[in-house]
Amino acid sequence: MKKILLSLILLVCAFTLSAQTAPALKSPKVNSDKSVTFLINAPAARTVKLTADFIKGAAYMKKGADGVWSYTSEPLRSDLHYYSFLVDSLSILDPDNTYVIRDTRRLMNYFIVEGGQGDNYKVQDVPHGTVSKVWYHSQTLGKDRRMSIYTPSGYENGKDKYPVLYLLHGMGGDEDAWLEIGRAAQIFDNLISQGRAKPMIVVMTNGNSKHQSAPGESAEGMYKPYFGGSMDGSFEPSFKDVISFIDSHYRTIRKSSSRAIAGLSMGGFHSLYISANMPGTFDYVGLFSAAIYPGKDVHSPVYENMDSKLATQFANQPRLYYMAIGNNDFLYKDNALFRASLDSRGYKYEYHESAGGHEWKNWRDYLCDFLPKLFIMK
Repeated sequence: MKKILLSLILLVCAFTLSAQTAPALKSPKVNSDKSVTFLINAPAARTVKLTADFIKGAAYMKKGADGVWSYTSEPLRSDLHYYSFLVDSLSILDPDNTYVIRDTRRLMNYFIVEGGQGDNYKVQDVPHGTVSKVWYHSQTLGKDRRMSIYTPSGYENGKDKYPVLYLLHGMGGDEDAWLEIGRAAQIFDNLISQGRAKPMIVVMTNGNSKHQSAPGESAEGMYKPYFGGSMDGSFEPSFKDVISFIDSHYRTIRKSSSRAIAGLSMGGFHSLYISANMPGTFDYVGLFSAAIYPGKDVHSPVYENMDSKLATQFANQPRLYYMAIGNNDFLYKDNALFRASLDSRGYKYEYHESAGGHEWKNWRDYLCDFLPKLFIMK
């Protein structure tokens, strides 16, 4: 065991020294055919692999005579992609790529392949909105909590009132998730500037009712992020505190036709039950790869009498009830059962099915598809 530990220490030291003394590499490099070349200087390594969102498992990289390992992918779709290296089974970031995102507690490098959907995720030369980290008091939860709020370009210097989208994250995420890995601010800026989406206020809450904020951003300290959330009936009742704060502190249009709620996975679960328990509050609901049913051991009034609650919600004729999921998503079957239940009752909804599974590339796509459908007056 001591020999293995010593070997790992020597490997890290050798890699660090080589990274400091070797010339900077251009990694990753997006080629003209949209293939991507990855490089890493690791002359002491025995094996180097690439892990990425576009690779199943890991791909072996090839070592050159200069100690630089390389790998060139197949042409990739225009999108935001993420990756990291495995150097002799030690996971590390690309020392030549300063762009990093966090998903729960995993850090990954990222890059954007342009010329298509990926252009929505770039910072472009368009009017930019403002992202604020805002604290509010939740009377229901008995604590101060933090949320992220996007206001469109011109909000600070104007007097207009705006519709509001409440955009919720998945399990393991927080109020930063949609902004960091979801590229939400770039999506809002670009679609609004193109006239594809209405100017709107977007509220991104923290759906883990146990915590005040994202890890390290509150008096709770620098605890290790973990894969968890609140699907126990504690978060949904507190949502009225969020709406009350937003309506009292921002220039909002305070009616259902100007309110939307949407989320991915656990956030879709919250959107489903918040909107059902608050009929007449949201005219637009979006379920992105949503968890549908509470756990067998979870008992809360929030999740009871859903047939009656849905009947009331759909009697109010929401302008859009949107569902989207990948055909390989582990929640696909539950979504199909829920859609069958809606169909049996004649409730109208819009459904989109994509390739792939439970992944951010789908959720960013769904957001881009959902936004242009919001706040269109009939």
